[in-house]
Amino acid sequence: MRSPALALAVVAFLAPAVRPGDLVAQAPNQALLAQLERARTAAGQDHLGMYGRLCAVPIERAGLPEITDPVPGSFPTIDPAREWYAEPAQVFDDLYFLGQTSFSVWAVRSSEGIILIDAIFDYSVEDEVVDGLRTLGLDPAEIRYVIISHAHGDHVGGAGILQQLGARVVMSEADWDLYEASNVDYVKATRDIVATDGMELTLGDKTLTLHLTPGHTLGTISTILPVRDGGEPHVAALWGGTLFNFRGSPEDPRDARLQTYAASAARFRDIARAAGADILLSNHTAYDGSTVKIPRLAQRGAGDPHPYVIGQDAVSRFFTVAEECAIATRMAEQPAAD
Repeated sequence: MRSPALALAVVAFLAPAVRPGDLVAQAPNQALLAQLERARTAAGQDHLGMYGRLCAVPIERAGLPEITDPVPGSFPTIDPAREWYAEPAQVFDDLYFLGQTSFSVWAVRSSEGIILIDAIFDYSVEDEVVDGLRTLGLDPAEIRYVIISHAHGDHVGGAGILQQLGARVVMSEADWDLYEASNVDYVKATRDIVATDGMELTLGDKTLTLHLTPGHTLGTISTILPVRDGGEPHVAALWGGTLFNFRGSPEDPRDARLQTYAASAARFRDIARAAGADILLSNHTAYDGSTVKIPRLAQRGAGDPHPYVIGQDAVSRFFTVAEECAIATRMAEQPAAD
């Protein structure tokens, strides 16, 4: 019969060695899992794809399965000569989609002209925006303002062309600086209107409120805008910059930018809630579900709910996902303890 002392020795030999560092590492992983659970709970089923995109790094770090987005990333190609081309669409009484397969431009029609949000690329802005307005029975000469959500080429590339057509271009000071410092080969707009936090842009019977939500860029603008569906008023919240695709530098550390992003998402969630926003919009067709909502809208019957009207709770939860995933990404990217 094996002695108790020998049995204990065998157990000690077979058991894996536990180093002090292993116990330290388990606690951050548990905290990361808890943080991901907060983001996942906020996502529900309607923002699952956004959770998978924004929380991709911490999901991988935590060893969880990758999230498959149920929403297509872009509209299907309908023109072999212009693979980026998408048809324009009227989305509300006074709001129109003029974007590409993956990038959005929103046109707000007022009693005194048109306000655009974003300008996509220089190569596509005339086909999608100028000709798109004509297709919808609107006059591109009535474009008065172009609000640029942030100064990346997929949203600002066509701004110079639209300015040449008579539109005034609106950007935050930080993103005017970013835009002017960029080395590009397309026609640039000259500095025009500098957006400030909480600035109201009124044209005729429409007032859009611009909020500075730094994170995606240092001067990202998110917008609250009123729309109507069959005369019934609604409020849309347009998030100006989504992914964490900033590298960071000594002057602009990535960790600090993620902190800023999380704070901006939380703040804009409160702004959207106070405004009664029940519609979520994005400048990418996948992020607000435009790739499925616009086709659904074309099949909408009398009395059917509007696919973009998702309710105030769903709008709020989208920004909670953005906040919680920024926090989770910070946690996942912290250097491991020695």
